[in-house]
Amino acid sequence: MNLLFEESGDFKAGSIMSQQGESFQVEMASGKRSKVKSKDALLHFAAPAPQELLQQAQAIADEIDLDFLWEVAGEEEFGFTDLAAEYFGHAPLPPEAAGLLLRLHTAPVYFYKKGRGRYKAAPQASLQAALAGLEKKKQQLQVQAAYVDELKAGRMPEAFMPMALQLLFKPDKNGIEYKALDAAAKELQTTPQRLMLANGGIASPKQLHYARFLFEYFPRGIGFPAIDIPQPPELPLAEVQAFSIDDVTTTEIDDALSVTRLADGKLQVGIHIAAPGLAVRRGDAIDAIARARMSTVYMPGEKITMLPDELVAAYTLDAGAARPALSLYATLDPASWTVLSTETRAERVPIAANLRHNDLDELVTEEALANGHGDYPHKDEIALLWQWVQVLEQGRMAKRESFGLRPEQNNRVDFNFYVEDDVVSIVRRKRGAPLDKIVAELMIFANSTWGKLMSDHGVPGIYRAQGGGAGGWAAKMQVRMVTHAAPHQGLGVDQYAWSTSPLRRYTDLVNQWQILACVEHGVAAPLVATFKPRDADLFAIVSAFDAAYSGYAEFQSGMERYWCLRWLAQHNARAVDAVVLKDELLRLVEIPLVLRMPGLPQLARGLQVRLDILRWDEVDLTVEARLLEVPAAAAQALDVDLGDDDELLEGMSEAAQGEPGDQPELQAAQIDAGQPPSASDDGAGENPTTDARQ
Repeated sequence: MNLLFEESGDFKAGSIMSQQGESFQVEMASGKRSKVKSKDALLHFAAPAPQELLQQAQAIADEIDLDFLWEVAGEEEFGFTDLAAEYFGHAPLPPEAAGLLLRLHTAPVYFYKKGRGRYKAAPQASLQAALAGLEKKKQQLQVQAAYVDELKAGRMPEAFMPMALQLLFKPDKNGIEYKALDAAAKELQTTPQRLMLANGGIASPKQLHYARFLFEYFPRGIGFPAIDIPQPPELPLAEVQAFSIDDVTTTEIDDALSVTRLADGKLQVGIHIAAPGLAVRRGDAIDAIARARMSTVYMPGEKITMLPDELVAAYTLDAGAARPALSLYATLDPASWTVLSTETRAERVPIAANLRHNDLDELVTEEALANGHGDYPHKDEIALLWQWVQVLEQGRMAKRESFGLRPEQNNRVDFNFYVEDDVVSIVRRKRGAPLDKIVAELMIFANSTWGKLMSDHGVPGIYRAQGGGAGGWAAKMQVRMVTHAAPHQGLGVDQYAWSTSPLRRYTDLVNQWQILACVEHGVAAPLVATFKPRDADLFAIVSAFDAAYSGYAEFQSGMERYWCLRWLAQHNARAVDAVVLKDELLRLVEIPLVLRMPGLPQLARGLQVRLDILRWDEVDLTVEARLLEVPAAAAQALDVDLGDDDELLEGMSEAAQGEPGDQPELQAAQIDAGQPPSASDDGAGENPTTDARQ
């Protein structure tokens, strides 16, 4: 005797070897034996053989008309053998009963399963709805297949064009468009991004990187709503002629400087900061915009401003007018450059000039300042500021050393990116140039002085702190944001509150509100400040700013890497010079492109080597290179023969891939090598000049 039974949702047949109580011992055609419970047994039969029964049953099932079977079934629940007798018009043979069972089981739209071998016909309305759904799905599959064919043929389906970016960054994975894109990419052994680029769905890798960033951080777009520009209150006019020092591309001019000789021979240096905080109020429409963005986003050739252009135009420190400003005045004794007193005022400051690094860097050198050579605007004021900032820097370095840190190194090179008509120029600038140092030291002085002002008045602010934490050296030196005054050991100051870029950073706008409260209300400031002590919202701002600023910095780093690869393409750069940063990390000499080269022999940091750039990828932002030449002295130290053996040279290094994520290691490498990285928080100190140039 043989048995048809159900196991794990499948139908099987075998010969009964024995029966014990409520179970059967069944042997399959393969020789495998199974224990089958009586409740799972569906049909006992003597002939045909089990395997033949299943074959005949499948053939019968394929011939059964589902619509006719559904009509025969009626509305009541039934067993499959009963329906088989009705359908075939006689007591069903084993293959017929099994065939009808298979047909019922494979048609869940027509028949609902109610138990082992028992079913019920679907109601007519439900059946019609299900059949309509199946027809729709069939049509969708046909459309999807057509999409796949178009994509494989190198054409972008018309339906994809308005949703191309969404398909890549925020797709509906149940949609036929995404399924078609994914299927076509797999068949072509590529990625959806590359397929979109190849078929014209995305114009360029640049647009791909930019769109990915916008989808994450600006899902509603980068435009601003219509707003009314608030007017500042009536302010006294300062008796100074201020000037700013910025890069040629800077439009949000946050800071300007002035120097006044007093009647008693003392000097008064003014640090003037744009003051949108005089008009913008916490919770108003502009505050909501600034808080949502947290910072201006920078990338080579472009930027996404934190504040609307109309407001920036009203408060930026453009030359030719008196602008609202928060001014910090320091009275100095020029004999010793001692700071005798400081005073903070809200006022209108006449801006006489906007000086640009691009015009003056070659004229304002340390040698020219020492000899009094050159002719340029505000020459005398710049010379006086240069003398003071050197004293400020010496004081910071002494303080830094008192924290147990080595002196700050200024021997690194910065790079400025300029993009016009998709052609990039990358210009080297050595950090520590006089104009850089003047801006850097005075911004540090202002941020430290105003940080102390808030602390002395018991008003909370947003501070940058470094050192003194728990953990190892790296953890202790990590820059963190806090709402109370704390040392910034890397900069060599007792406190440091970002306050000098309120047009570009929300933290600076917040601190400007707090500083204004101290200036206007004195000891009563904690009671009337925009943010009171222990205001939970201030902690929320710190957290949100940290997250946004890190994301923006990562995006900027990625876009700089993209433009470095474009520079390689523009110059068809193959054999290039690079500097060893640390272990397997190198940086090209002419541009700030960092490569990781696994297997690189141990070379001294700072050593210049020759590389062969094999290929690069503007989508993945990866680079492959090989070591081409090592200086003879270094090769002897490595016991490497650098003759004409190209195979040996190739064996010295494998193809390297540099990812944007390499930046943290790069920073660590540069710090250890005495070369602070370009990020503003570098573990060995901040770089306010980078911010000022932006």
